Amino acid sequence: MCGRYALHTHPDVIAIEFGLKHMPELKPRYNIAPSSDVLVIREDRERGRLADLYRWGLIPGWAKDPAIGNKLANARGETVAEKPSFRAAFRRWRCLVPASGFYEWKSVGGKKQPYYIRPKGAELFGLAGISELWNGADGPLHTVSLITTEPNELMRGIHDRMPLIVPREDYAAWLDPGNQDAAKLMRFIRSFPAERMESYPVSKAVSYARNEGAELIKSEA
Repeated sequence: MCGRYALHTHPDVIAIEFGLKHMPELKPRYNIAPSSDVLVIREDRERGRLADLYRWGLIPGWAKDPAIGNKLANARGETVAEKPSFRAAFRRWRCLVPASGFYEWKSVGGKKQPYYIRPKGAELFGLAGISELWNGADGPLHTVSLITTEPNELMRGIHDRMPLIVPREDYAAWLDPGNQDAAKLMRFIRSFPAERMESYPVSKAVSYARNEGAELIKSEA
């Protein structure tokens, strides 16, 4: 799964990296958890590439109870094209979720040790997401789920899942709303190369979603 990540890159850098003309107001965040409003990049046929804030925890358009979003923060890549909760979003409303790094917890001596993980030398990269629009009593709500996949060699020593990282060269194809062939889209569901990633242990303070600050990504090795 992917339950926490960080985005502390300057908004101007995000705009350049993802080809954006406008950015919503952002502040550095080091402990982003499900149910938060998160930055999402999507492609609009008429307006081009856009950045918006969506709620993390996908609520399918057909859902009666928005509480289902609490269970749908992640979507398994192996079944994302088939599951009723995700298949329409996978075909039609794919997105990128910018990140500076993500966290995962490793069991060590009966305790959970958090690790901070990212592509080597990268202060910014794109996580694969799928989004939905849910119309509730309080008005429309855009939500997003992060896709996960099998772990690579580096992640296997930490956890049995990892978020799907989209290489920069695949951004345009992943976001293209004209790509709706589920079978062909499955080519994107693959682990990022382990040799291009790095990880290190960090403070257990990140385990509490209320904690924030740059000290959370400081190495404890």
